[in-house]
Amino acid sequence: MQTNFDQAASTYDATFTHTKIGRAQRDIVYEHVTRLLSHPPKDILEINCGTGEDAIWFEKRGFNVLATDISSEMIASAKSKMNPTSIEFVQADINQVSEQFSSKKFDVVFSNFGGLNCLTATELEQFFLKVQKILSDKGRLILVIMPKNTLWEKLYFILKGKGKEAFRRTKEVAFAKVEGAIVPTYYYNPKDIERLAHENFERLESKPIGFFIPPSYLEPFFKKKPRVFQLLVQWEKKIRNKSALSKYSDHYLLVLQKR
Repeated sequence: MQTNFDQAASTYDATFTHTKIGRAQRDIVYEHVTRLLSHPPKDILEINCGTGEDAIWFEKRGFNVLATDISSEMIASAKSKMNPTSIEFVQADINQVSEQFSSKKFDVVFSNFGGLNCLTATELEQFFLKVQKILSDKGRLILVIMPKNTLWEKLYFILKGKGKEAFRRTKEVAFAKVEGAIVPTYYYNPKDIERLAHENFERLESKPIGFFIPPSYLEPFFKKKPRVFQLLVQWEKKIRNKSALSKYSDHYLLVLQKR
C-alpha cells in the first residue's frame, strides 16, 4: 500500500486538493470541523494526512497537530509545503499508530477523504479497539469516509452503460485506481462503522459530504460548466446537515465519541 500512495504523492494536489471539486468538498468538511472544535488548542492526531493540507489548516487555527501517513513521499510533500513549528509529520501505518504513540493522549483523531476505506472490516474493528487507548476522556474521532450507496457514482456509470460498475461500492472489496496503481478499497455506510466501533465509541453525528458536489473524477466535466457547479455547491450547503443523506453522498463525516 505504501508504494501505491508514494506514486500518487507528486500529483495528488493537482488531481484532488486544488481542484474545484476537492476544494468544495473540503470546505464543507471544514465548516463542520470548525463547529465541532470551537475551542483550541486541542491535541489532534491526523491519520492518512496525505500532502498535509488539513494538518496545515488545523495548525493555522491554533491546534497542536501530529500528522501521519503510511507513504514516505506523502510525508515529504507535506513537509515541503511549509515549516510550521507545531506540526510533526511522521510516517506511520494506520494499523500501528496506537502502539507507535502509546505514550501520548489526543483530544481528536482525524481522518479525511477515505483514509479508513483502505482497511478491511477486521482491521477497522481492531483500529477502533486500539485507538481509544490514545484518546483523552470523551475524546473524539472525526472521520470522513466513502459510503456504499453514492448516487453520483451509480448515475455516472449507468449513463456510461457500465451497469456493473454502478454498484461496485456494494461489493466486499473494490479496486480503485490511484495514479495508475490498483488499491483495494472497502466501503462502509455509517451503520457499518457504528457496528464496528460500538464497544468503545458512541455516534454523535454524521453529515453528507458530496451529495450534490460530485466525485472528483467528474472534475473535467464540471470545469467546463462553472455555473452548474456553483449551483450544486449552493444546494450542498443547504443540505449539509441532513444526516439521512450521508450514505448516498460521495463521502460523509462521522463523529464518534469515546465511551
